[in-house]
Amino acid sequence: MLRCLLGVVAATLVLSGMGFFAPGLASVQSVVHFSDDKTETPKAPPPKGVWSATGTDIIGWARDSVTGDFAPLSPGAISTDPNEYKYELQCHLGGGDFDTPCLGRQLECKDGPDGEDGIPVIWHSRPRGVPGAVWAIHSGPTCLYDAKPEDLLPRIAADIQRQFQSLPVNAGTVVAQPSPHTLRGAETNFYAESVEQQFDVTMFGQQVHIVATPVQYTWSYGDGTVFGPQPSMGGPLPQDRWGEKTRTSHAYGSTGDFQVVLTTSFQGTYSVNAGPPLPIPGQGQFNAPPQTISVWRSLTRNYADDCNANPQGQGCPGVGAP
Repeated sequence: MLRCLLGVVAATLVLSGMGFFAPGLASVQSVVHFSDDKTETPKAPPPKGVWSATGTDIIGWARDSVTGDFAPLSPGAISTDPNEYKYELQCHLGGGDFDTPCLGRQLECKDGPDGEDGIPVIWHSRPRGVPGAVWAIHSGPTCLYDAKPEDLLPRIAADIQRQFQSLPVNAGTVVAQPSPHTLRGAETNFYAESVEQQFDVTMFGQQVHIVATPVQYTWSYGDGTVFGPQPSMGGPLPQDRWGEKTRTSHAYGSTGDFQVVLTTSFQGTYSVNAGPPLPIPGQGQFNAPPQTISVWRSLTRNYADDCNANPQGQGCPGVGAP
């Protein structure tokens, strides 16, 4: 009879989701399972989140009431602490801005428990569940040794597009055939030379790897004509085919010097601390250096004599233009 009653109690506890709380860590939760011969000891959550395609499984931070240390709060864990916690990077002013004088005296976080460098942080707290509660400084600066802190991922995601646009991405080069001179009314073949590029930057103390891939091209031919954005970068023609119309060629209607500008649109991905690649919203537009093309006109004249018979004829060496 006692065994049956214990089984009912165990089922009730499991189904109702009642938590068992460790006396030291205010936010640890596990379920006590009763059986005939043993009781499982509740376990604290792991010190780091588990990396997945969407980030980590950490959903917050808990403060150990005995040691005062902070640890990630795992999914499903219930905190008995009346406060909730977050951290800000030391010297961080918001966005991508930092207090320069503060950086000179910033706390160094070297050689953490796993041999990894940490980040200097200021801990903030506010009453849990109180509408409109304001975050206030709780403690710090101190070192946080967590390779993949989840609550930095939204900050990085919010700032990654601005960071992407500010990278020194090489839009490529403009090649013209023929060049630097072409003829009015003739098709001048333009094509781009652009490649995928990779960058490593630090955002909010985290290592971020960015890959920029060219996907679209816009041609501004300098005479008011714009072609694109479109996916073709064009390509070279053998010299005996110069003058043929191509997808990216252009025929100028007047003579003069024109500045040809190529704008390359790049699609980006980023990964945080060697995590999975995530897409960067939108596209980054980058301009290549202008390429000057000189458009000439051609004149055709017929002459009865060659320069041997008439050295003073038009077009012969040393004879000026008419």
